[in-house]
Amino acid sequence: MDALVLARMQFAANITFHILFPTISIALGWLLLFFRWRWLVTHDNAWLNVYRFWTKVFALSFALGVVSGITMSFQFGTNWPGFMEKAGNVAGPLLAYEVLTAFFLEAGFLGIMLFGHGRVSERIHLMATFFVAFGTTMSAFWILALNSWMQTPAGHEIVDGVFHVTSWAEVLFNPSFPYRFTHMLIASALTCAFLLAGVSAWQLLRGSARASALLGLRTGLTLAALLIPVQIFVGDLHGLNTLEHQPQKIAAMEGVWKTEKGAPLLLFALPDDAARSNRFALAVPGLASFILTHDFAGEIKGLDAFPGAHPPVLPVFLAFRVMVGMGMLMLAVSWGGWWLARRAGWQAERLPRALLWVLAAMTFSGWVATVAGWWVTEIGRQPFIVYGLLRTADVVSDVPSTMIATTLAMYITLYVALILAYVSVIKYMAEKPEQVTATDALDQVEQRKAEVLGTGARA
Repeated sequence: MDALVLARMQFAANITFHILFPTISIALGWLLLFFRWRWLVTHDNAWLNVYRFWTKVFALSFALGVVSGITMSFQFGTNWPGFMEKAGNVAGPLLAYEVLTAFFLEAGFLGIMLFGHGRVSERIHLMATFFVAFGTTMSAFWILALNSWMQTPAGHEIVDGVFHVTSWAEVLFNPSFPYRFTHMLIASALTCAFLLAGVSAWQLLRGSARASALLGLRTGLTLAALLIPVQIFVGDLHGLNTLEHQPQKIAAMEGVWKTEKGAPLLLFALPDDAARSNRFALAVPGLASFILTHDFAGEIKGLDAFPGAHPPVLPVFLAFRVMVGMGMLMLAVSWGGWWLARRAGWQAERLPRALLWVLAAMTFSGWVATVAGWWVTEIGRQPFIVYGLLRTADVVSDVPSTMIATTLAMYITLYVALILAYVSVIKYMAEKPEQVTATDALDQVEQRKAEVLGTGARA
């Protein structure tokens, strides 16, 4: 493989690993604020126990998100120097603002949130929790503003091949930003909702933290059931915006090779780039046009309208179906689960064990949907790094492909070890919620990562 392909694979590996943890911490900060407020209102110790347990999960997720985010920043310089040379006037300040207004806010108040309970007043501790939650959201704001600008660039001029900002308001609030930002915030909330419900279901199955687990289960299921329909609506608006500004991405998502009216919705197919057709297609006539144009006879531009300027079809097509399919499964599980739990009176002994096992199996379903969505977004922008203006191939570094391949293998090995350690530590904390502090959780990740890497080395 050449350096371009390997550099793209390395970026994909890094962003896939990194996005897992902000997806949890963005919404979990606000859930912690809710748990903290409920304890102050009710003085029910079960709410305090929920808060304390999920604070440990937040600390774990925040730490891994910070570490993997540093890797992402360095990669701009090592693998994509041309991007910063040409678009650094836009990207550099936005990344700096993220550090100055978001990361500093999170880091400044995180210590109070984690270790200040009982040492500072309830009002100060609640305020610290709020600022940590607000900081995570501000971080998402700046990063998604940059990513959205790369998808739908605005507010700039190009002088001698270099981007210069003419309007920061247009850069920040570019055409796709409102949809992308809202879609990501809801995705984070749904990821946390299923994480909360799944871990709580596991605790009930194992008989640990019964009262607090019931509160966690109820909060997670209710949040998921409420937000899934909203996400479907926002996703539809986002799709219409993408159709307007990135029609070739939509064509790849739907497997439309030739411009046509009344395009069918492909429930399943295997796009063949060589033959420029879809194999084993299972389609519903006219439905793609109806969804995208709200007209069964609406015209959808095909990939033939963008010769040499459209993304690879197969990964975009399949990732989109994984995202939508997981979303439909989350809808069914959250609505069905909430109804069954309500019938059981939200009592642990009456909850169907089959429901608890299903929720436990869906614990990380939000990760699957989020990663699939990011693959659609990022691969769907190709062959451009700044859509329509700057090609990815024009900004890659001249680092030897063997060097990139070596670091890629190292990254993947480390990331697999860290994910396994993260999941195993959360499982351990769920089964022994009173025996692990936030600091202990971070130490256990390091220990379990070393165990995984040591096992791999011996193998």
